Amino acid sequence: MVEPRSRPALEHRPATSSVPPVELHRSARRRRSGQAALRDGRVVVRIPAGMSPAEEAAMVDGLLGKVLRTRAVSDAGGDAALHARADRLADRYLDGLRATSVRWSPRMRHRYGSCTTATAEIRISDRLAAHPDYVVEYVLVHELAHLHVRGHSAGFHGLVARYPHTDRARGYLAGYEAGLAAGARPLPPVAQAGG
Repeated sequence: MVEPRSRPALEHRPATSSVPPVELHRSARRRRSGQAALRDGRVVVRIPAGMSPAEEAAMVDGLLGKVLRTRAVSDAGGDAALHARADRLADRYLDGLRATSVRWSPRMRHRYGSCTTATAEIRISDRLAAHPDYVVEYVLVHELAHLHVRGHSAGFHGLVARYPHTDRARGYLAGYEAGLAAGARPLPPVAQAGG
């Protein structure tokens, strides 16, 4: 059996159109966890040495995604800007009924947004920070509409349809989900399209 060739302890990966340069540190002292941070325009990633190429790729992709989502949320103005946007949308399309709290959530992996109607709190997945503005606004309107109607009835969909880009945003998200199901990589936050 041929021993796999060890990878260098330090690797520099060039920037791509969607990811800044990466400085990858493989450490024999690390056992299971990795860490990443944005420093001086590059992402510094620290992972355990000796991982298989597939394990390493998965960990690096996950850590890069987390750092880039955090940066995208910051670039979008954070929770305060998201809440202000929700208030503007509520005033314009939903008769001014506002949420008590609107924030980005790094924990949402399978949904784009959620609304707790009892407390009027809305959470939006930080994955959306990389998507066009009209998509983020559609999800905000969708969650705000739940403050009027709890389920997904015809009345609920009528409220959401007040947002003029509803069909376009639904089509975008359906296409995006189909691409992910077909094996495409998620959209990196720095490749944000305008809306």
